[in-house]
Amino acid sequence: MSNTRSRPLFARRLFLLALLTGASACASAPAKPQTFVVRLKPGQELVHELRELAKREQLRAASVVSAVGSLTDVALRLANKEATTRYSGHFEVVSLSGYLAAGEFHLHMAVSDGDGRTLGGHVMEGNRVYTTLVIAVQEHTHLVYRREFDPASGYPELVIERR
Repeated sequence: MSNTRSRPLFARRLFLLALLTGASACASAPAKPQTFVVRLKPGQELVHELRELAKREQLRAASVVSAVGSLTDVALRLANKEATTRYSGHFEVVSLSGYLAAGEFHLHMAVSDGDGRTLGGHVMEGNRVYTTLVIAVQEHTHLVYRREFDPASGYPELVIERR
């Protein structure tokens, strides 16, 4: 017998198991996600454009799922540092991940230079597009993101709630 018949049953069982174990916030939900794809042009600034997208589309909980392109200015907060570190030159975006909502965003990015050296960190303002940057963002229509102080970490941390 083909696997195509067992997949829907498996998916239903996995969803029910997630509900029973209290992992429902992490389980796939029946709500359909919405996808937005934006192409940034030379000189546009990454953080500004993603904030505008989140505001314009009234995103309440979204994830960056893909990004490809190049930057001429890079601004990152490196691990365990407070200040922004800036780089100028030509860089390929090799990874961009994180979440965004109308009033929230938390992104990490890795870029590589012309010699293949790669660096990464927390995305700050000041990342300028060199030739193009195409970013796919998926909204989780059944969730809302917000931050709340977490005494365990000492920082405002992400809280994920169902709509």
